[in-house]
Amino acid sequence: MIHVACAIIEKDQQILICQRSASQKLPLKWEFPGGKQELNETLEQCLIREVKEEINLDILIHQSLSKVEYHYPDFSLTLYPYICSIKSGELKNLEHEQILWVNPTDLFRYDWANADLPIIEEYLRTKR
Repeated sequence: MIHVACAIIEKDQQILICQRSASQKLPLKWEFPGGKQELNETLEQCLIREVKEEINLDILIHQSLSKVEYHYPDFSLTLYPYICSIKSGELKNLEHEQILWVNPTDLFRYDWANADLPIIEEYLRTKR
């Protein structure tokens, strides 16, 4: 089981979403920025590190959402989502196909990795 932390980064009533590169697993699927937890690293430390590595932002973590366990045909993961904001940094796309700021009501218009779908549903419920 792979443990992955992901950031739902809010700014000006929008959410940052990332499209996986064509060379990654789940090519061109949309996801929230984040990545795999390393040994002796908390999920929060993992998230802060991964967001910095992927999109060059320093974030503040505000709230966790429910974890999601998902089994793809060739791997399984537990996804730990956190609602975050930007502390500092200039947004840079360092590894994704593209990154976009979108209105939360438009999230389901994108082709998401399946593990992210329950996270979007819970996030939208918390924002009503």
